[in-house]
Amino acid sequence: MGRKKELPLLEKIRITDIGSEGNALARVDNLVVFVPMLVPGDIVDIKVKRKRKKYLEGSVIRFHEYSPDRIKAVCSHFGICGGCRWQHLPYHLQLKYKEKQVVDNLTRIGKVALPAINPIIGSSDIYFYRNKLEYTFSDKRWLTKEEVTSDNDYEKEDALGFHIPGLFDKVLDIRECYLQPEPSNAIRDAVRRYAHKKALPFFNLRQQSGFLRNLVIRNTRSGNVMVIVVFFLDEKERREGLLDFLASEFPQITSLMYIINSKKNDSLTDQTPVLYKGDDHLTEEMEGLKFRIGPKSFYQTNSAQALRLYRTAREFAGLTGNEIVYDLYTGTGTIANYVASSACKVIGIEYVEDAVKDARINSEMNSIKNTEFFSGDLKYILSEQFMEKNGRPDVIITDPPRAGMHEDVVQMILSASPLKIVYISCNPSTQSRDILLLSERYDVAKVQPVDMFPHTHHVENVVLLTRKES
Repeated sequence: MGRKKELPLLEKIRITDIGSEGNALARVDNLVVFVPMLVPGDIVDIKVKRKRKKYLEGSVIRFHEYSPDRIKAVCSHFGICGGCRWQHLPYHLQLKYKEKQVVDNLTRIGKVALPAINPIIGSSDIYFYRNKLEYTFSDKRWLTKEEVTSDNDYEKEDALGFHIPGLFDKVLDIRECYLQPEPSNAIRDAVRRYAHKKALPFFNLRQQSGFLRNLVIRNTRSGNVMVIVVFFLDEKERREGLLDFLASEFPQITSLMYIINSKKNDSLTDQTPVLYKGDDHLTEEMEGLKFRIGPKSFYQTNSAQALRLYRTAREFAGLTGNEIVYDLYTGTGTIANYVASSACKVIGIEYVEDAVKDARINSEMNSIKNTEFFSGDLKYILSEQFMEKNGRPDVIITDPPRAGMHEDVVQMILSASPLKIVYISCNPSTQSRDILLLSERYDVAKVQPVDMFPHTHHVENVVLLTRKES
């Protein structure tokens, strides 16, 4: 068997742009080279890791010159934690490259004529903007290269933090995080100290052993806090000791819950939260409307930007009060209830049954009488029979997950033939794919990017599609 060909070292390469998935890029011998964690203007040596037909993937092994645009990241975990990979990029440039990502996807994948793109709506808060974080316990924390090569023994140190990107069983111990406002950091650190003091074992995912598994913290803009502690073992005395400690230490916690998760994966969608103290939900407000947020409810994690996102969707829909609106992938009915006062009737459809229950409660809380919600798989629910029974939509608002819409759903939307489609997406790539399928009967009339997640490459995008004249 022949020796594997060694991949090249590229020397003194200037980074010129930022491309897909937020990776920086350079061009070498008519090939694009993708490298993470760089800024246009950096000059570096790149070790090629993978070679493809039209592009290369590599990593930096040496800096020759730093870009004048590069700034110092505020977080000590930057470069190891995968959460805020653009902290070294000034915020106005983050917005520039997110807007460019939207345009590139719509033109390259969507292949449709575009109007002038509205300037991206930036976030008013670029730190401490999230209303939910989930931490993971691990009995063996991720070690940096410097720690691995040192003479110190770190073998028995545990972690309470975030998963290392791409490594399901490796956890970085987090000592500071700029994503969620206090008391988030204080709660995390207090749990860690209590666990060490009481010798509560952290979880080992591979061996399926330990006691403490996950910690979920949610908050509202009014300052209420929900804490969910996930245990691997059902041990009443040790569990109640930790929960009582949290309740006494943090009076801001208005909803204290726990989950016993003894299965092999960390997913909580099939688990039952148990209320220990306080309320069984949080309540968020938006333009005078109240929205119930349960322990497993989906709610946009940047509350302030969610309002700007939904205002954009409502403006694009241009409702007069006479329309039947379908809200696809409605979740807990936030958008459906938000636009209901401007519509004749709003039909929300969502796969997760618990979310639909919350959607109905949200309508009741706000005395909204013109909404109906249905649970089930959209590709089966959205049918000619369904539309005959509930009325054909004049406007469809769709906010699918990152994977976009199933092709059967796209075809049924085409069959429904609404006057307008408002397509909200957290993934401009799959959004563009779906728009290409819809382009046989619809034109892109408006495009509005919205930044929900500063310091990441992720961007939300709202597109208004209008039906072509026959």
